[in-house]
Amino acid sequence: MSGGLAMPYTLALTITVQIIHEDTNIRTMEQLTIPEDTSRLFEQIITLEELKASFNEVRRNQGAPGIDGVSISDFSSNLNEELSQLQAELSNWSYKPRAVRRVEIPKPNGGVRLLGVPCVRDRVVQTAIKRAIEPILDSTFSEHSYGFRPGRNQRQAVESAQKIVVEEGKELVVDIDLSKFFDRVNHDRLLALLKKHYIDKRVLRLIGMILRSGVMIDGRVEATREGTPQGGPLSPLLSNVILDELDKELEKRKLSFCRFADDCNIFVRSRKAAERVMVSISQFIENKLKLVVNREKSQVARTCEVKFLGMTIVNGTIAISRKAMSHAMAKVKELTPRGTYLTLELTIAEINRWYVGWSNYFNMTQYPKQLNMVEGRIRRRLRARIVSQFGRKRYLARELRKRGVQHRAVERAVFSNRKKWALSNTWAVKRAYGNKWFEHAGLITKSGDELPHWFYVKRGVRFS
Repeated sequence: MSGGLAMPYTLALTITVQIIHEDTNIRTMEQLTIPEDTSRLFEQIITLEELKASFNEVRRNQGAPGIDGVSISDFSSNLNEELSQLQAELSNWSYKPRAVRRVEIPKPNGGVRLLGVPCVRDRVVQTAIKRAIEPILDSTFSEHSYGFRPGRNQRQAVESAQKIVVEEGKELVVDIDLSKFFDRVNHDRLLALLKKHYIDKRVLRLIGMILRSGVMIDGRVEATREGTPQGGPLSPLLSNVILDELDKELEKRKLSFCRFADDCNIFVRSRKAAERVMVSISQFIENKLKLVVNREKSQVARTCEVKFLGMTIVNGTIAISRKAMSHAMAKVKELTPRGTYLTLELTIAEINRWYVGWSNYFNMTQYPKQLNMVEGRIRRRLRARIVSQFGRKRYLARELRKRGVQHRAVERAVFSNRKKWALSNTWAVKRAYGNKWFEHAGLITKSGDELPHWFYVKRGVRFS
């Protein structure tokens, strides 16, 4: 060949993967290029084109500013200069990732989840690294791993668990909980595992700098000698690198399992086998992976007693777990407080924002009645609020009659010893403020969507 620009890679393998977008559930086919010459990954990462593509991905994902206070909007307002400066720093190795900002997110069942929010410029670099090495690493991961991978999602993981239970008859689960997994990842082991994939040494050096960049807590930077903080674009991929060792061990032992990030369920037929697996795999995790098993939360139980990604396998069917339903009811109560200053319209708008996202995820249940129960609780909470707003009972009675409720039914319901909560569930109030009334008020419902995998809406689920 003569003339022209040299290609960044001498050889490359292009693969096509199916991407399922979780928000729309639309499937698209996309191509990923896996370079066979991994010694030039660093050159790929630091090109302006790649940095700009990485920033666009960061912008799509949104997110809060890091410790420097620079937002995505601030960064984009001076994008060319910011990226040129970033490229220069990466090229001459003057780039130093800043410490991540510590954020505590309350867990539904108590405690907090520690997140680390990197600065926008560092998120751009992490995304560029991820885009470069993910095709190389992902092709080596287990088929039973579903978390944070192209073309894979929670629904596939739950359906895979269901398939194991139905087709293999394995109804006992070894549910191993890893204690503070993201905070305990050993940096040296992680970099050694990446090195086995012939990742460019300069990229490994860059990853090492990111892992050791520190965390700012109460205005003071603390060193990070282990862990890969949740909140960065690179963290999920690195967690899969660590846990792929667990996947390979489970495959070697010919065990049936599904894993989504650090949530792993192993399926067996007998309790004796389950207890044996619990002991041996816990030892492997602690001795080989250098991670910590939470003995209190780990368990051996039947599938109907274990939640996996918020779902439960009950008699071979998929249902929303008891705990997830309980959290949903608590959220409904939070969104419909007594004595709120918000108008009914604003309250319904807030409920819709939460419920659309919640129901889009949990519609993987085969029991639409579970969605119907949440919707019913929303309506009752709103009816109780409406009852409360009328104050005196005679005003409520007059309004119910205006809405077409018979005089005798109004008298029997309103002028009784019922409190407001009990009154909200009477026939008279439900007649005046029925499902159609809330529909016209803008309240969104999903239980009537009649999805192909759903049972009849009145069929309930029994957790034995």
